[in-house]
Amino acid sequence: MSESSAEMSIVIVEREIAYPPEKIWRALTQPHLIEEWLMRNDFKLDEGHQFKLRADWGAVECRVLKVEPNKTLSYTWSARGLDSVVTWRLTQTSTGTILRMEQSGFRPGQEQAYQGAKAGWPKFLSALEQTLARIE
Repeated sequence: MSESSAEMSIVIVEREIAYPPEKIWRALTQPHLIEEWLMRNDFKLDEGHQFKLRADWGAVECRVLKVEPNKTLSYTWSARGLDSVVTWRLTQTSTGTILRMEQSGFRPGQEQAYQGAKAGWPKFLSALEQTLARIE
């Protein structure tokens, strides 16, 4: 069964955040910080590392795909029949960092997962910004 990329839906959330990429990178990659804004986890910053994000409703199976320190982090995101990829891109600006999150791989018939991601990621990013405000 082949599907064209046009049929795939992507959730994109982009924000300019008034912190340098290095600080945001720490919040994206340090397990105790990830837990503050996203979910409990056993994340390691190693390509190929398999980890779980755990919430009250269950777990997300993940595998680190790509690591470019302070620039790009990509991992698989598999839960409840959804096999997707989450990619974080950090672009330094004169006043901070543009943080772009893309979740791709939603297939036709996964409207609930797609809408959930569309609603959920802005909340996660707001929580991330609160975490950033607290850490040195």
